[in-house]
Amino acid sequence: MGLVVKVKVEEAEKVRNYLKGKGWLDTDYKIEKESNFIFIPVTEKLKKYKVMERKLKKTKREKTIVEMLKGKLNSSELNLLPRTFEEVGDILVLELERGLEKKKKVIGGAYLKKYKQIKTVLKKKVEHSGEYRLRKLEWLAGEKKKETLYKENGVSLKVNLEKVYFSSKSAGERLRIAKLVKDGEEVLVMFSGCAPFPLVIARNSSVKEVVGVELNPDGHKSGEENVKLNRLWGRVKLYQGDVRKVVPKLKRKFDRVVMPLPKTGEKFLDVALKVVKDKGMVHLYAFLGEENFDSDRKKVLGICKKLGKKCRVVDFRKCGAFAPGVFRVVYDLRIG
Repeated sequence: MGLVVKVKVEEAEKVRNYLKGKGWLDTDYKIEKESNFIFIPVTEKLKKYKVMERKLKKTKREKTIVEMLKGKLNSSELNLLPRTFEEVGDILVLELERGLEKKKKVIGGAYLKKYKQIKTVLKKKVEHSGEYRLRKLEWLAGEKKKETLYKENGVSLKVNLEKVYFSSKSAGERLRIAKLVKDGEEVLVMFSGCAPFPLVIARNSSVKEVVGVELNPDGHKSGEENVKLNRLWGRVKLYQGDVRKVVPKLKRKFDRVVMPLPKTGEKFLDVALKVVKDKGMVHLYAFLGEENFDSDRKKVLGICKKLGKKCRVVDFRKCGAFAPGVFRVVYDLRIG
């Protein structure tokens, strides 16, 4: 037997949230419905509600990763387990501390067992680096692969996590940009990778055309395959090469330029400013610590001024965490 609060169906969600906020909701037992009433398990008798006794069914609580690994890892190792991970399609990517190196396969197996939708667990060996910002990944558990099919915002993307830079954490930002695109706009995406930005924009807006430029040959090839996969070849056009060489050869202006290269994006701001239309928008990304927000804003506006362009920061926002105290940020710049 357990204690429950009996409420009408239409009041149940409000009462449940209240009880949860107060710490009175008993999560060891299931919430049950009978006729037009809901019976919500509580931890004690309450003055605010009429509490009664009722035979209840226990909830099946899944074990946490820490619980699954108790006995296999010591207490120090358990404290080193990652609090977050990256999930791309059916691949899960872990970042493990050095102190967990000897137990990495055991840890990978636990994650594979816990998350039923995952088929492969990989470990970061080397962080994004090099001209193409690629990373090395080590197989830990499940299927031995590094390519997956990832879905977001109405599009499907084939992604090889070692051959092209890609972040599933930017899904919300990609959709935000798509929602800003007005009917009939022409959009340029510099550093387009396997085409997540071009495809999300094309799928979720009435854009006239999205042009993507990517230096990495493997990234460009993946992008072309993804355009075909999503049947958006009439609205997305991709080019392979250096933006400094490719963009001027296009000999056209764009209503909006997206620059999702947060490491050194400002070095290519001059390329974007030459091809954006008057009153057009440039979306510039960067990795910054909060203490650098003001100084970097001045630097970006200084670059625009030096290049003879009037720029106004319409919006500036965090769009993801990169490291403790360091964020991925975006400048929405109005030009002219």
